Amino acid sequence: MAFDAEEYTSNAMWFLAGAAVGATLALLFAPAPGRVTRRKIRHAGRKGIIVAERAGEDLMEKGREIYEKGKHLADEAAELFDRGKKLVEG
Repeated sequence: MAFDAEEYTSNAMWFLAGAAVGATLALLFAPAPGRVTRRKIRHAGRKGIIVAERAGEDLMEKGREIYEKGKHLADEAAELFDRGKKLVEG
């Protein structure tokens, strides 16, 4: 199964959006004073930023891996092309 960076990004963004909506709704319906609720919202926002940063780092690492694999395949294809060209010419 091949890695699809676009699908990974889409899934990560939907997960983050769902988590943010769920956390916001939970805080809005929680029986707590405004000060406590605002503190909880700030804390949830900070956690969301950390999760997004980690997801971005993971995505960048996967992108690097895919780039290196693609580069290696391109180098191999160029080498095979050169060998085939020499066989045809020689």
